[in-house]
Amino acid sequence: MKPPPRTMVALITPFNSDGSLDGAAHIHNLETLADRGVDGYLLGGSTGQGPYLETGERASLTATARETLGSSAFLLTGVSAQSVRQAAAQVAEAVGSGADAVLVTTPTLLLRNDHSLVASFYRSVADMSSIPVFCYTVPAVTGYELPVDTAIDLARHPNIVGMKDSGGKAERIAPVLAGAGPGYTLFTGASKLVHEAVARGAHGAITASTNYAPDLVDAARVDPDAQEALTTLTAIVERHGLAGTYAAADMAGLAPGTMRAPLLPLDETARVQIENARRPASDE
Repeated sequence: MKPPPRTMVALITPFNSDGSLDGAAHIHNLETLADRGVDGYLLGGSTGQGPYLETGERASLTATARETLGSSAFLLTGVSAQSVRQAAAQVAEAVGSGADAVLVTTPTLLLRNDHSLVASFYRSVADMSSIPVFCYTVPAVTGYELPVDTAIDLARHPNIVGMKDSGGKAERIAPVLAGAGPGYTLFTGASKLVHEAVARGAHGAITASTNYAPDLVDAARVDPDAQEALTTLTAIVERHGLAGTYAAADMAGLAPGTMRAPLLPLDETARVQIENARRPASDE
């Protein structure tokens, strides 16, 4: 696996009003972020409405990204599956369309508190994947947090190379890295934690906020003042859930398209709140 960049975007996925993928908007978003210096992309993650993607859509998003961005961009394709069979099909889409690695969300519908079955799921996926696997723990979405000791145990698998931890708990970072050993790549997915996560040894950040504030996210890795500005901005955006991210991305010049039902766009009052929060960040 080629080295992933330290700042990556959890890219939004735009849909047309009829629910189909908006390919032109996707290309616009890729090109816009590339022009802003972004060279790492998570496609079909939770910000990209990954649980709502249908058969073939991961392949389309990833293949378009590879064609648009070229071989140098790092492409991480999200896998949102509840069974190994579902995961195998989604991994095959990622492999066939040029992904560098896959980010596999913890399965939770029938396994939530059975850590051994979750671990078995990951090992099975890693066994059959021909590209590297990152674990993805995102308790705000799944209601389940991958335990530190389970993450360390999974790191012993030669094809599980790292994790995106979106739980926002800084105290997890050092123990995971110490237990996993050299070569393990940990990203934070929590915008409020970018600076502290890197200080504690994380490789970098994969965040929704990179859609609308890529320079600020990148600066937050090394600059506590940038982290403070990022935390202030994202607190307003994230108050409105996924719709807040899509609205902020729209204000930043991306093409958000529509979201798949039952998700709904923001009302005008909420949009004004985000626009007001963006102004200081835009002046940085």
